[in-house]
Amino acid sequence: MSALEKNMHLGRLPPRPPLPGSGGSQSGAKMRMGPGRKRDFSPVPWSQYFESMEDVEVENETGKDTFRVYKSGSEGPVLLLLHGGGHSALSWAVFTAAIISRVQCRIVALDLRSHGETKVKNSEDLSAETMAKDVGNVVEAMYGDLPPPIMLIGHSMGGAIAVHTASANLVPSLLGLCMIDVVEGTAMDALNSMQNFLRGRPKTFKSLETAIEWSVKSGQIRNLESARVSMVGQVKQCEGITSPEGSKSIVEGIIEEEEEDEEGSESVNKRKKEDDMETKKDHPYTWRIELAKTEKYWDGWFRGLSNLFLSCPIPKLLLLAGVDRLDKDLTIGQMQGKFQMQVLPQCGHAVHEDAPDKVAEAVATFLIRHRFAEPIGGFQCVFPGC
Repeated sequence: MSALEKNMHLGRLPPRPPLPGSGGSQSGAKMRMGPGRKRDFSPVPWSQYFESMEDVEVENETGKDTFRVYKSGSEGPVLLLLHGGGHSALSWAVFTAAIISRVQCRIVALDLRSHGETKVKNSEDLSAETMAKDVGNVVEAMYGDLPPPIMLIGHSMGGAIAVHTASANLVPSLLGLCMIDVVEGTAMDALNSMQNFLRGRPKTFKSLETAIEWSVKSGQIRNLESARVSMVGQVKQCEGITSPEGSKSIVEGIIEEEEEDEEGSESVNKRKKEDDMETKKDHPYTWRIELAKTEKYWDGWFRGLSNLFLSCPIPKLLLLAGVDRLDKDLTIGQMQGKFQMQVLPQCGHAVHEDAPDKVAEAVATFLIRHRFAEPIGGFQCVFPGC
């Protein structure tokens, strides 16, 4: 394996679960709580972090699409938060509580199409152009022709969509832009191994608790508090087993149909369906979106992203988990002072979940530095050295 591939696996993508008894990984070390102590992996509702929830209807050529948003705050600029691929607006929950306590602002965390609780007619279209239009349409539906000052903040795929939205001028009141741990160069390199990573994930979970436990132990989310609210937006109940009675009747129907069929090959196929249903009964939760099927859009999300980001004529912030993620264009742009950059070490790819207070501090400092927002609660800016 090349040095580049090793770097990608160790930094860009979440690590695989540690081997039993290895105890060598950082996440594994964190899980050892001592004898008699057990961590709480139970899910936490969104209402502990956001003040309200709303389903925003957007009219388009194919009918009505409904976008789920979570909101907090009543004054100041709107921070419109866009999550990464496979995640949901709930990934911003702990960050929301942290930023609201530091500066006067409003939070709107959006479930992008085919993610979370958002429902769209054409759920297979995840092109950068379509998702950028979705963001603009949601802003228009929420605020009409006079939207408040808005700062777009996006993580990974959401960061790319934020840049495409800003570049296309789809949010007329845009005052700032922030990308979190997404750089064109390393993103394009990571795509080569993304399918292998996705195949290495569990396809189903026995419960929400086991999904949350996996996310922490695997290193996908290194902050248990965030995982307990965030994973609820990443997984869903398998279809057809919403109740024990429903799953029993489906399985019995398959068995009865099998008894009536005398041909061996068809009997084997029906037995396979029965086995699949039993698997769903034992592991009733699965991923909300099959990211592997979105591969044809990956290139469009990230190719040309660095130059698009640099060309946006607004104040810009780039937050990274490691300085090695910078590509050539961004390195030159950073040296020319075209954007503010801050590195937050000891974080995984989900920087805003792993270190929500540090990300909130960086965003709050950015807002205050540009006089976009007022500090509250005695918050003191800490200006980074880079």
